[in-house]
Amino acid sequence: MGHNPTALEASNPIDIYRSHISELLAPITGKSAKDIYERLSWTQTFDKGDLGLAVPSLRVPPKEASAKASEWSESFPDSDLVEKPVVAGTFLQFFFKPHPLSKLIVPSILQKKTLYGTNPKLGLRDEADPSKGKKRMVIDFSSPNIAKPFHAGHLRSTIIGGFLANLYEAAGWDVVRLNYLGDWGRQFGLLANAFQMLGSEEKLEKDPIGHLYDIYVEINRISKPEEDEIKEKKDALTQASANGKDTTKLEKEIQALESRSVNEKARQYFKRMEEGDEAALATWRRFRDLSIQRYKKTYSRLNINYDVYGGESTVELERMDRAVKQLEESGLSEESQGAIIVDLTKNPKTKKLGKALVRKRDGSSLYLTRDIGEAYKRVEVYQPDKLVYVVASQQELHLAQLFKILELMGHADIAEKCQHISFGMVQGMSTRKGTVKFLDDILRDVGEKMHEVMQTNKTKYEQVENPEQTADTLGITAVMVQDMSGKRINGYEFSLDRMTSFEGDTGPYLQYAHARLCSITRKAGLSAEDLESADLTLLSESHAINLVRALSSWPDVVQNTLKTQEPVTVLSYLFKMTHMLSSSYEVLQVVGSEPEIKKARMALYEAARQVLNNGMKLLGLNPDVKKIALVYGGPRVSHQPASISKAGHDTPLSSCQPLICSIQPVYAGMHTRPLGSQITEYAS
Repeated sequence: MGHNPTALEASNPIDIYRSHISELLAPITGKSAKDIYERLSWTQTFDKGDLGLAVPSLRVPPKEASAKASEWSESFPDSDLVEKPVVAGTFLQFFFKPHPLSKLIVPSILQKKTLYGTNPKLGLRDEADPSKGKKRMVIDFSSPNIAKPFHAGHLRSTIIGGFLANLYEAAGWDVVRLNYLGDWGRQFGLLANAFQMLGSEEKLEKDPIGHLYDIYVEINRISKPEEDEIKEKKDALTQASANGKDTTKLEKEIQALESRSVNEKARQYFKRMEEGDEAALATWRRFRDLSIQRYKKTYSRLNINYDVYGGESTVELERMDRAVKQLEESGLSEESQGAIIVDLTKNPKTKKLGKALVRKRDGSSLYLTRDIGEAYKRVEVYQPDKLVYVVASQQELHLAQLFKILELMGHADIAEKCQHISFGMVQGMSTRKGTVKFLDDILRDVGEKMHEVMQTNKTKYEQVENPEQTADTLGITAVMVQDMSGKRINGYEFSLDRMTSFEGDTGPYLQYAHARLCSITRKAGLSAEDLESADLTLLSESHAINLVRALSSWPDVVQNTLKTQEPVTVLSYLFKMTHMLSSSYEVLQVVGSEPEIKKARMALYEAARQVLNNGMKLLGLNPDVKKIALVYGGPRVSHQPASISKAGHDTPLSSCQPLICSIQPVYAGMHTRPLGSQITEYAS
């Protein structure tokens, strides 16, 4: 039966099969092809087919479902693309015929390259009218505090946020990456004064983040005896007052201590900043700009870049005042012991959200007021369809309060756009020299550990070009893969030994798997024309057939990840696919095979390399480790995966470096047949 794939189906070749099966089943079942299409789902393991249909999902009474499944299977006509469906209780299992699948999937991957798996139509505001433009997402992630440690929460936010930004771009969204820095407050008064006392221009230029942190710690150490003395006298004042004693002398002593204290000087400096004093702001601006320059260098090592470096300082006072005024006018806020709060416990539906503090007794605004003002700003400036906050689970209550208060203030349209991407915390994250200060410390330590692992085999180590750079790239991959190896909400133990191993499902192993495919490509010495002319019906071994089936599921993996929003969905798929590859190398040898078989197998391996490359780039990894496959990989115990998980995306970035793999530049001009061809072309 012939079928012309639509543009959507061209983005996901398996949708061609969904349409084909739906059209064949519709007259048999009396159900619409559209209803059937929407209920055809992927399977978790290949023994259950390539697509499955739960008969009860088509509004068939449960008691009749098993009989209907058998009846529909028997009536299913012969097809060039799929076998007769297998009945499994109330389910129908559809197995794709191998040869047509290979002839559709492998050329599709080789033609689309980095675009295989993407579907830009998903990001359109209106698929029927592309002129209405793309949907836009503002994603707020990483958000470290200047002059304070870059802790585990910032690391996870950076990795998860970078991944989600890539994912939505692959789905056609317009993504605005925003880093909302902790860049305002009394600590900048402390910093400015500390720099006058303790600062070094040379150190500031060389390592602004580290130097500002060091002098911040030192100024706090200096001020501690003062604060302790003030606290002691205040305690004495409270006791004296309670006993009816004269407190005049104590009050004067406290006032004198506070007036000349480090913290009071910091408050006065910050007050100058708030009042717009240009000299004070110039110092603050310099600290901020130098810190951002350093952050950019570090983020680039993780393949992350930002469109906007915002922060607490960028929320205008008038926006915060507007938020406070609207809270008052709407009757949401109230006075409590001199402070302004929103009491969400009064409504049974929001009782669990507790009481939210809006403004302190001294009139200063808190995070909630600033975050309401910032939400206004993001909507006004970017006009987004989605506002995403990638923040640790400890902030769940704060963000739930923020979203609910926006809704109660009459901004349900804003609240509906907001989403908190939560995650658990990392345990035991410290450097060899003590507690972690900054991201650079983490990456340095992992790189050094990776270098040590590589040096354990001197013979192999001597074969590696630029071992320090290789260790750094592998180390970054190790950190990121360990972070993404479980569900976001689960915390994990930070383990240098485990993450830097080439054994097991680790970052270094994933790099090895990609580099090995590049090595096979280089050794095969085939041209793009050779692969284009390959007879893919020669891929008859079960290893080849199952690998094609796995590659065909990548676009579905991409779409499923948009639902799960979990990096592990992609990572699980990539590891299971690489396990299949590992078990295939001895069976599907390229070098030494008959010429036609060699071309077919090499086309399959190049397609696998492309999908692995796409997946790694989506995760934010850099598949660019020269010769590591030849040196450290070694044979891996082969096994077929128990299941194939779905999830993923790809992003248009380059594949292997020329030293590893020379086939990518050749493919740039490769001519392939259009995917819009009749389906019978693949079945012939």
